[in-house]
Amino acid sequence: MHDSARMDRRQAIKWMLAATATISVLDAQSFGVGGPATGYGTDPNLMEVYKPGGLWPLTFTPPQRRAVAALCDVILPSDERSPSASHLKVHDFIDEWISAPYPKQREDRQQILEGLAWLETESKRLFDKPFAELSEVQKRQICDRICSVEKCPLDLNNAARFFAKFRILTMGGFYTTPEGMKDLQYLGNVPLTHFDGPPPEVLGYLKL
Repeated sequence: MHDSARMDRRQAIKWMLAATATISVLDAQSFGVGGPATGYGTDPNLMEVYKPGGLWPLTFTPPQRRAVAALCDVILPSDERSPSASHLKVHDFIDEWISAPYPKQREDRQQILEGLAWLETESKRLFDKPFAELSEVQKRQICDRICSVEKCPLDLNNAARFFAKFRILTMGGFYTTPEGMKDLQYLGNVPLTHFDGPPPEVLGYLKL
């Protein structure tokens, strides 16, 4: 990734491919597939539609919610192809995710909350304002320092790991919305009126 917290759409697609191997709302381990769940009661019926907070109590306070929405938009702002992450309520998805009672989500909850606390502390230290009230330049100034786990200073390692996790959650929430799938130009299971076969350059590459 470039040394910038902001991602263009091509970068985001590449990251999304990696994210699908890490994050899934239907993760078998998280939902106890293969055996009865223990310690958190009955899993939700995924065929129903729930309102925010309808599955379990949510986590974010109003200030945290504003910071999360702002950080989502640093990662995936609006452009000519699609709206911003916060416009698609990706911050609601993240709140639902970290509020779930499953082991993986509980682990992510601690990391996200600790990271948000660092973000607010750093924002007030540098600019004497909450993160959500900073200018776009100021937000990126903070995020650019933690956008790479490999390149950040050692004392920012935990913050960088938080940002990496947050980035994956943001993309996971964004690209599973209808607007996000349209951004990816994903057609899904759509019938074709005709099929011309593979392009000649593909056949040539495969020596067919």
